[in-house]
Amino acid sequence: MQSAKLAGSKPSVSTQQYLDIASIRDDVVIMKDGTLRAVLLASSINFALKSEEEQNALISAYASFLNTLEYPLQIVIQSRKLNMDGYLEKLRQSEKNQTNELLKMQISEYRSFIGELVEMGQIMSKKFFIVVQYNPLSNKRKNFFTRFKETFMPAFSVSIKREYFLNKRKDLMSRLSAIQGHLQSFGINSVVLDTEGLVELYYSSYNPQLADIQKMAETDKLQIE
Repeated sequence: MQSAKLAGSKPSVSTQQYLDIASIRDDVVIMKDGTLRAVLLASSINFALKSEEEQNALISAYASFLNTLEYPLQIVIQSRKLNMDGYLEKLRQSEKNQTNELLKMQISEYRSFIGELVEMGQIMSKKFFIVVQYNPLSNKRKNFFTRFKETFMPAFSVSIKREYFLNKRKDLMSRLSAIQGHLQSFGINSVVLDTEGLVELYYSSYNPQLADIQKMAETDKLQIE
C-alpha cells in the first residue's frame, strides 16, 4: 500500500526534501540543521612501498594530526568503476588521424590491449575525500545564549543573512587551511572542492549507477540553492 501511495504521489514533490542538504553555494554545503560542510580532495600515499622508518614517521605524524583536532572529521574513500570509453574513443581518433604507419599500428595494438584489459575485469578508481564541518554552536568565542540565538532557526538564518553565512564560511575555510597544512606535512596534497565539484560529488554518491550512464546537467542549469 505504501509503494502504491508513493507511485501515485505528485511529481512536483522534489527528492531534495528527503536529503539533509539545504543548499550548495560558495564552495560550501549548507545542511538543514544549519551546520556547514566543506570537502577536500586528497592525494594518497603508497604506504606499503615505504621503509619501516618512513612508515613509523607517517603513523606518528598522522596520530599527531588527529590529536590536534577539536571538531569532527569524516574521511571518505570512494571506489568507482573507471569508465574507459572516452579514453578508447580518443585512441581510435588518434589511430585514425595518424599518418605514420608504424605509430598507427602501435596505437592499434595498445588500444586492443586496453580493450582486452577492460573486458577481463573491472578497472577501479579510488578517490579520497575529507569532509570538514562547522557548527555555529561550537564557536567558543561567543557565549552560549548568543550562539543559541543564531542557531534557533539555522537554515532560515543561513539562507537569509548573507553576512552571517560569510562569517561562518570564513571560520570553516580557516579549518580547511589548517588541515591542509597538516596533511602537507606528511606528504598528502589536497584541494578544496568548489561548488561544481561538490554537486558532482553528491550526485555520483547518491546515484552511483546512474552517474555512469547519465551525466549530470551543467551546474549553471541546476537549482542548487
